[in-house]
Parts: sequence; C-alpha cells; structure tokens
Amino acid sequence: MSSTLNTLVNYSSDSDSDAEPSSPVSNKKQKTSHDQTTDTPILTADSAPATALSSTTSTTSVALYNLLPSTATQLTHNVPYAALALPVVGPENPLAASQALQRGQVGTATDFAMSEAEFRNQMRRFNDAQIKQVAQQVTRTAGSGIEYIDDDGGAHLKAIKAKDKRKRKAAGDVSVVEGDGAYEGPWAGYASDDGDAFWDSAAKEALMLQEMGEDAGAADDGQGVVDWTLEANDPLLSSNPKSRLITPGAERSVFHGKSERDYLGRSYMWPPTIEGVDLNPNADPPSTFLPKRCIHTYKGHTKGVNAIRLLPGTGHLLLSASMDNKVKLWDVYNDRRVLRTFLGHNKAVRDVTFNNDGRQFISASFDKYCKLWDTETGQCVATFTSGAVPLCVKFNPDVDKQHVFLAGQQDKKIVQYDTRSGEVIQEYNEHLGAVNSITFVDHNRRFVTTSDDKSLRAWEYDIPVVIKYIAEPHMHSMPAVSKSPNDKWLACQSLDNQILIYSATDKFRANRKKNFRGHLVAGYGCQVNFSPDCQYLMSGDSTGSMFFWDFKSCKLVKKFKAHDKVVMGCEWHPHETSKVFTCSWDGTIKLWD
Repeated sequence: MSSTLNTLVNYSSDSDSDAEPSSPVSNKKQKTSHDQTTDTPILTADSAPATALSSTTSTTSVALYNLLPSTATQLTHNVPYAALALPVVGPENPLAASQALQRGQVGTATDFAMSEAEFRNQMRRFNDAQIKQVAQQVTRTAGSGIEYIDDDGGAHLKAIKAKDKRKRKAAGDVSVVEGDGAYEGPWAGYASDDGDAFWDSAAKEALMLQEMGEDAGAADDGQGVVDWTLEANDPLLSSNPKSRLITPGAERSVFHGKSERDYLGRSYMWPPTIEGVDLNPNADPPSTFLPKRCIHTYKGHTKGVNAIRLLPGTGHLLLSASMDNKVKLWDVYNDRRVLRTFLGHNKAVRDVTFNNDGRQFISASFDKYCKLWDTETGQCVATFTSGAVPLCVKFNPDVDKQHVFLAGQQDKKIVQYDTRSGEVIQEYNEHLGAVNSITFVDHNRRFVTTSDDKSLRAWEYDIPVVIKYIAEPHMHSMPAVSKSPNDKWLACQSLDNQILIYSATDKFRANRKKNFRGHLVAGYGCQVNFSPDCQYLMSGDSTGSMFFWDFKSCKLVKKFKAHDKVVMGCEWHPHETSKVFTCSWDGTIKLWD
C-alpha cells in the first residue's frame, strides 16, 4: 500500500514537465550547491525568453489563437477581436514603409491606389447624377427611377428612362395599300399621337413670350403688345419633331409691337431723329472713344448668338443670328426691344449679312439653306441651297451687283448665287478645307477667303482661279477677317491667339510690325473689328472678355469682362463711335458706352 502511495506522489503530468523543465546544468548546480564544493556561479542559457505580450493575455490564449504571420491573407479559425487588436510584437523595421493602417470609430482606413483618369471619371459621374447616396446602398425599386450599373470598369448611378405607356397602332393588313387598315408594319405611330397632350396653356404662353423675346412682365408694362396668336394646329406646337420642321415656302416672321407704321406711314426702316446724333450715312464719323460700361442688354434668344450686324449707313437697327434657329431685328434707339423675329431655319443660323441699303439680308444656317429676307416686311424672298452647309455669306458690294452673293461652304467651295434666278452661276473650288470668311478688296474687283486648311487665298471676282496663295508652316487657321475702314488692311483672327495684319492691296503681304496678342481665342472664330476712324482694333475672346488695341502702336489699351461665355461678335456704331455692340454664346447682346 505504501508503495502505491509513493508512486502517486512521484507522478507528474506532461504539462508539469513542460512547464518546469530540468536540465543537467541546473542539476549540477544544485548538486554543487548542496555539496558546497565550489563558490563560483555557473552561467545558464535560457532557450525561451519572455516575450513582450500584454499582461492581460495569457500564454494559453496566445497558444490557442496563434499569432498571425505578416504574410497571412485569410483566417482559418475564429479569432476574438481582443486578440486581433493586440499591438505589433517585435522591433520596428526602419527600412519598411510607415504603417498605413488607421483605426477609427466607424472602420479602418488604408491607402488605395487609383488612377487619375478613373478618379476623374467617377467624380464627373457623381456630379452629373447629383445623387448623394452611397452606391452600395442604392437598390432598384419600383418607381425609384435609379439603377446601379457597372460599365467601363466603373460603377455609377443611372437614371432609368420612364417607359412609354402609349400604345402602338395596329400594323395593318399587308393586302391594303392605303386608306383605313393600310399596312404600316413596324413604322406605325402611336394611337394617341395628337400632340395636344404635350402642350398645355402654360407652355403655349411660354412659347409666345419666347417668340416675343421678352419676359412675362414686359407684356404688361405698355411697351408693346403682340398682334399674333398661336393656332391649335400651329406646327410649332406639334409633339412630333418632324412636324415642327419649316419646309421651304413656309417661312414667316413675327412683328412685335402695336403697329408696323407710325402716324406718318413710316416703318422702322426710317431712321429716327435723335438729339445730338447725326445718322446721315454720308456724315464723317467723330473721334472714337473706348466704352466704359454696359448701358443695355438685349435678351430674347434662348441659345448662343453667333453673329450681329448693324444696318448699313444709319446703324439704327441691329440684326442677330442665333443657335436657336431664329434671326431677330432689334431697335438700337427708343425702347431698344426686338422688332421682328424671322422664322425659317430648322437648325442654328451661322451668319447673316445685309446688302448695301439694308432692305434685304441673307441668313446662312446649318440646315444647308441660305435664305433671302425682306427686312421691312419680314417676307422670305428666295431660298438657295447646294446641298452643303454654308458657313459665311457676303453680298457683292458693287451697286450694280446687289443681286449676287457668295457663300463659303463646308464642302471646301465658294458658291456664287444669282438672287434673280436662284441658281449657282460660279464655283470657286481650290480650298482644302471648310471656307470660313469672304472679304471683298481692291474696289470689289477681288475677294479674299480663309479656310480650315490654314491658308489665305485671293481671287479675281467671277474668275475661279487663285491669284495669290499664302500658306506658311507656322500659320494657323484664320476663321474671322475684317477690312479696315480705309480699305488698306485686313485683320485676320488667327487661332494661335493673335491677330495678323495683311495688306489689302495687290500683293497681300503680311505686316510683320503689327501683331496683336493678349487674348485667348484658340478654337473659336471670334470676330475682329476696327473703329470707324481706324484708331482702335477690338476683339472678344473665349473667356468672355473684350480687348482693345491701339492700331498704330499695337498696345493693349483696354480690357474688361463682357459676357459669361465666349464673345463671338462685336460691332462699332458708325455714328456714335463710343458705342460698341457685343454678342456671346450666353444668349445675350450687350450695348457698351
């Protein structure tokens, strides 16, 4: 029995033996200590040094959950948060990158590599959608109108187009050619396509005010009453875009005012009597002064204005061509409001030009038509087209050739029309790009054209042969050209942000001493213009500013902010030489004095 008890006392488990290991060195030490054979201490090697673990974490928990190596990418067992939140064990590596892990109350932030293009793409999509929800939290629900999609490697939110609830008409019978039940197949329209459901009274009123060029308050202040109304079957009120197209012969104009003639029977073509202003076309212009402030803003166009032209001689009427497909005639004096709107184009109007007396003008549009209008009555006299888009138009300034005009087209041609017959009587085909400008020089016996092919070419009138060709390797396209009042110089707006001067005589040489810089016009055909006394040169730029240079010294003498968008056109009043008109793609025309 005693032997059995001694065996139990001497029994020890494996864990006890692991926790308290014995070594020959330690036994020897104990023996020598017991025997008192030596007093010299013996150094011992500890193979398991103490680690820098927190005192709150036992060795048992570390052995149970294991410390994850730095190369681990996944967890194969459940680890409590207390173990994952432990500090990093061991010394820091001075050569390693700084730790990018940042813990916060709502999560962990880490560095993420993303290309600049993808970041800008995501930012633009977010700004365009104007949606503030997080993409992962947006789900597509019935009637929500939002869908989470992923294309081009980037996820974004997209508005779902509402489904058309209109019902299609029956395809019809194949054996019936026309009449009721005729076969229409997949081209059949909608059963309720009458157009009335898309336009209410408010929309009709807004369209009328748009045609007037005035706001709602201007119709009630007694300044003018529109003498026309929209009929129920008016093409402009149709819901079908094709029905709203104006076909040749259906052009019309709208007069905005009480009466087209005054008590003496005079129309708006008669120049008004203004105190202190001589509107005689033969009067010499006074000295020019630079404008200081905006005194009036003409509002009426719903889109950008491409060109403005003053009535030749008197300058008491202003013509504007806009990208809203309309041409408007404005009063420069009196109440300065729109007088007449010309409706005849289906696309943006690119250019307009008066004849010598201003009784007729031509409009060129991107719908490939040039149309001749009567300024006083608003009637469309003739329509011209060659199948190409006209970019610029110009009447022949000769008195005996007022029935001839030239059109520079996108198909690299200059086409010469006769307004009496409506036919093309001459073609000038030498350019290698779209023709942007036409300018008559040398007593109207020649004309100069510029093109997208970065060249300037001079022609004899009515002879389709180039007499002067200017193209240098350093030259850029010159989309706008203006002739000086003394007929000696041509100011060409170059797309390398400078204005070049060429002589308007026989040799068409470039004047290297005159170079005007400081504005930004790259990509825009901003008009350049001279003052009536040829003292100043002015131009707009793409930032909406106006620039004025002294023509003799080429110094920039004045600059001011004129519009919110690019200034496309500028005109100097021929008699009030301190007044300047500017037009912009912001849809406004401003008068400066």
